[in-house]
Amino acid sequence: MYYAIIAEDVSNSLPKRKLARADHIARLEALKNEGRLLIAGPHPAIDSEDPGAAGFTGSLVVAEFSSLEEAQAWADNDPYIHAGVYEKVTVKPYKKVLP
Repeated sequence: MYYAIIAEDVSNSLPKRKLARADHIARLEALKNEGRLLIAGPHPAIDSEDPGAAGFTGSLVVAEFSSLEEAQAWADNDPYIHAGVYEKVTVKPYKKVLP
């Protein structure tokens, strides 16, 4: 089943994001290579593809896991968690309907 991992950043998270980004992306690439990643990306702090210094307010990952517990464990081990980027992370089941 798919699970949505919805993360909210701490204030002024951009410097922390930059430090942990390579490791964060590597984990997403692994999910992609396993055919389990539906979508992933950050939420820009402003209405722009490239928010520059404004940074981001959080992230969304939708991926396939065998259980809610497995999805939660994966989210809990994110490099952005360890780097102090995320203030809050919510993991919940997701049902893809369209497209």
